[in-house]
Amino acid sequence: MAIFTAIAMQGVCTTPTDTVKSVVKPISEKTFVAQSNLIADQLDSLMELHVFTYTKKHVPANYDSTLVPTFSDEVYKKRLAELNAKTPLELDFNPVVRRFIDLYALRRREQVGRMLGLAEYYFPMFEEVLDRYNMPLELKYLAVVESALNPAAKSRVGATGLWQFMYGTGKMMGLNTSSYVDERSDPYKSTVAACEYMTRMYKMFGDWNLVLAAYNSGPGNVNKAIRRSGGKKSYWELRPYLPRETAGYVPAFIAATYVMSYAKEHNLYPTQEVPFYATVDTIFVKNQISFTQLEMWLGVDREIIEFLNPSYKLDIIPKVKGQKHFLVLPNQTMGLFVQNEDSLYHYAALEFEQNKSTMPTETAHDAENRIKHKVKSGESLGLIASKYGTTVSKIKQWNGLRSNMIRTGQSLTIYTKASSTKSSNTASTNTTEENGNTYYVVRKGDTLYDIARKFPGVSSSNLSEWNNINDGKIQAGMKLVVKKGSSSN
Repeated sequence: MAIFTAIAMQGVCTTPTDTVKSVVKPISEKTFVAQSNLIADQLDSLMELHVFTYTKKHVPANYDSTLVPTFSDEVYKKRLAELNAKTPLELDFNPVVRRFIDLYALRRREQVGRMLGLAEYYFPMFEEVLDRYNMPLELKYLAVVESALNPAAKSRVGATGLWQFMYGTGKMMGLNTSSYVDERSDPYKSTVAACEYMTRMYKMFGDWNLVLAAYNSGPGNVNKAIRRSGGKKSYWELRPYLPRETAGYVPAFIAATYVMSYAKEHNLYPTQEVPFYATVDTIFVKNQISFTQLEMWLGVDREIIEFLNPSYKLDIIPKVKGQKHFLVLPNQTMGLFVQNEDSLYHYAALEFEQNKSTMPTETAHDAENRIKHKVKSGESLGLIASKYGTTVSKIKQWNGLRSNMIRTGQSLTIYTKASSTKSSNTASTNTTEENGNTYYVVRKGDTLYDIARKFPGVSSSNLSEWNNINDGKIQAGMKLVVKKGSSSN
């Protein structure tokens, strides 16, 4: 009860300025521009979200990207009436809704294409949880308005994740935040929290449109609007009394519901390829392990790991007493993880121990060890870390980055070890070429992970497979295939 009382005072993404002291006027041009700019900012953030280093368009063979359909108000009314008949939400059409439809379907078409791709992963998850709570499935479109389905979304006031929880509200709803983990960015846990929050709001108001208003501005502001309106209970009647930002919130939700439902009619198709929800699996992680280690040992694309596990702030899954942390991977990769789980933890522990005190600082390195890297188009932190033989978490620490988002042209400080060149030379003098393959003679202290890092594009799982190593154990003097020739079987 104490938690509910506290929650009732604020919205999920509310800010101190959301509380009003006088009756708010009906939505104006200024209000529409302010609301549409917030939505456009979230949509534009998708352009920096590199889920993969490529996109795959799911479009017809005769697709014409220059075709931008527009329709009359009567068509919009008819289509929204069809959607309205399928849901307990009120999906009305009016000029304000029309303007938000134009924002999605005309001015931000490329971003909507990316959202349609992301929806193939997130919507089945949302629907599964919404159904469990007996809520309208159309509420999945709320995440479109809140975050543009960007798992790395963060607002100017600190609202975070797909459902844009503020720190305090997230904590009340059981979403923990630490130096390593921000569960507001956990797609599944934040979806459960959003459903629990909205369920409580529905018990309070009995109207889903008012729940949406409360999600944005806080139930306190909705109750205040009800009092100032003389007891009215319809969102459209209350809208003049709600905070300015909320006046455009429900129309934006209706527009998002419409555009995502009638995307093909607007010549909009998924352009961002991500895994399907049914093709991934989740496992409890027993010991600390990093994304870099998973990438090297399992041979999985770094950006897939980051996309599926966005709640880990430093790309490290920690081991904390009394807490459970989980890893999401594609099904085929999960099988490899389970098969080699004990070995992975063993080598991860060895590496963490070796790197405990290796974080470079100005006092520990002179100018010769520090370089500037200018981010190129398509580069991710994972790719840059691999290039310089370091980790994503270190690059983030050196540059004060709070997320994995980087932009083309951005300058990053990278510290390189003096031993890096020596290590590479040692590898080259310790290899031989035979029958098109490259072989490496194991030295004392070598691990599969260490060896793999000496050869770009090679992972420890490759070494295990090519050399029939099932337990990850190697000995000095062993001769390992480290690169397969094109003529090899």
